[in-house]
Amino acid sequence: MGNKVVTFTEQQLEDYQDCTFFTRKEILRVFKRFRDVNPALIPKSMTENQAHTILVPVEEIEKLPELKENPFKRRICQVFSHDGSGNLTFEDFLDMMSVFSEAAPRDIKAWYAFRIYDLDDDKYIGREDLLEATKLLTAGQLHEDEREEIVTSVLDEADVDGDGKLSFMDFEHVVARAPDFVSTFHIRV
Repeated sequence: MGNKVVTFTEQQLEDYQDCTFFTRKEILRVFKRFRDVNPALIPKSMTENQAHTILVPVEEIEKLPELKENPFKRRICQVFSHDGSGNLTFEDFLDMMSVFSEAAPRDIKAWYAFRIYDLDDDKYIGREDLLEATKLLTAGQLHEDEREEIVTSVLDEADVDGDGKLSFMDFEHVVARAPDFVSTFHIRV
């Protein structure tokens, strides 16, 4: 009989299952991935307090293979960090991975995608948000006038109420017509 390290208590695992789209096994796999980011910082066994207090710097999280090439990697971390800094606790990381999992429903994924594109956090995706998003998505390869043209086209197509910005309802309407949205807003666990 070897000494087995217990990562979480039964109660912690039950709580995590209740508030994510993961099984126990998947939660432990997510923890292993989180710990692999900085093993010196993250203990093998987490107390309930440590799971929401030990912060891994955003610069380390951004190096994960699933995020490293994503132009929105910093923003994704900011949206999922409890304080908006981008630094993640295990519970922040678990939430992020849960939303990006195959099991998360379209409406949850749409809400977080909306928050990621709402770069100024004003509860709308406005012209400036879209200009910055096109800049990130094209790695700065388009001229300002080309990006303006794209943004105008997006707003003409998606701005249902004509107020010059996308509300969550406008965004959700667009996402509902995008059959590949769920499969592209995804990270394998």
